[in-house]
Amino acid sequence: MLIVKKFGGTSVADKERIFNVARRCIEDYKKGNDVVVVLSAMGKQTDVLLAQARDINPNPPKREMDMLLTIGEQTSVALMAMAMDSLGVPAVSLNAFQVAMHTTSNYGNARLKRIDTERIRNELESRKIVIVTGFQGIDKADNYTTLGRGGSDTTAVALAAALKADACEIFTDVDGVYTADPRIVKNARKLDEITYDEMLDLASLGAGVLHNRSVEMAKKYGVPLVVRSSLNFSEGTVVREEVNVEKMLVSGVACDKNTARISVIGLEDQPGVAFKLFNHLAKHNINVDIILQSVGRDGTKDISFTVAEDAVEDAVAILERHKQSSLKCDKIDVEKNVAKVSIVGAGMMSNPGVASKMFEALYDVGVNIKMISTSEIRVTVLIDEAHVEKAMNSVHDKFTLGDL
Repeated sequence: MLIVKKFGGTSVADKERIFNVARRCIEDYKKGNDVVVVLSAMGKQTDVLLAQARDINPNPPKREMDMLLTIGEQTSVALMAMAMDSLGVPAVSLNAFQVAMHTTSNYGNARLKRIDTERIRNELESRKIVIVTGFQGIDKADNYTTLGRGGSDTTAVALAAALKADACEIFTDVDGVYTADPRIVKNARKLDEITYDEMLDLASLGAGVLHNRSVEMAKKYGVPLVVRSSLNFSEGTVVREEVNVEKMLVSGVACDKNTARISVIGLEDQPGVAFKLFNHLAKHNINVDIILQSVGRDGTKDISFTVAEDAVEDAVAILERHKQSSLKCDKIDVEKNVAKVSIVGAGMMSNPGVASKMFEALYDVGVNIKMISTSEIRVTVLIDEAHVEKAMNSVHDKFTLGDL
């Protein structure tokens, strides 16, 4: 068997945990399996590097940030190879150049294009454990790029797809995928299995267990995922196309505090205005989520939408440049102290009244809704960030997710 294993930063945070991971990988290796390991940076090392960069330059060039941040994963893989060597097992560490992992040139949030697998296969044939840097790649000009926070998950799934691996295991500091963040909702329960679609929505909506692009890729290439803890040997959660049990009404509740609302006030109420607005943002790779357009009045309308909080400054700067020319709007407002709360579940498709039940849960605890977005398997609301904890607990209890 060929097994790809990914370990997050907390799993390799210190010497003891590095050796714990090394022994777990060696255990599979000694059973005769080929083992590829993907690692994140140790503990909070990425945050330390970010702080160092901003101490030097409050607005550092994105290319140089990617050059700096790749240090974290290179440290992890080299130390892991040393640990395995000390335990008597041959291992080799490889970075994005040595693999090579080709990406787009969108620094800070690049997308994988293809992976050259020859080097990895040669190392596996010589019976080495191959340890690969997560989160990073190289563009067509041989610049380092990074895949965004959580990008090591995507690296692991991409490698599993490219190598046609028999298993892809994502190790983290929790036991699997929960019905809600157990740090916020004390009744949260671990799921035995979940569909790709449900996991993709949960990941996109703030559930920090898996990077959303990794789930997207796993679904596209049919890579079976298992999410489990690196600190114990529990079974974890299986992510796949179909689950064996009858679909629950709601599989999980997620929150995302990394969000902000932008309102463009006084736009002309005529065809093409929305296109111009969102086209300006799309050209600069700024993703937009919830969108609300007001009813036209006196020849004008307002459009509000959400973006990731770390994209707000860029988005506002773009809109301000076009404020008087193509947009012809009165003003642009920003609200940062907001959060998205979402429910996700494939069972929602055949059960009417789910949204009203969620809204009732928010009403029960006095939480006001600012914006609403829905799909076949999710309902998302925008609320004040200060109310996230009570909102999450009330919604979770309303659907009795902890008792299913």
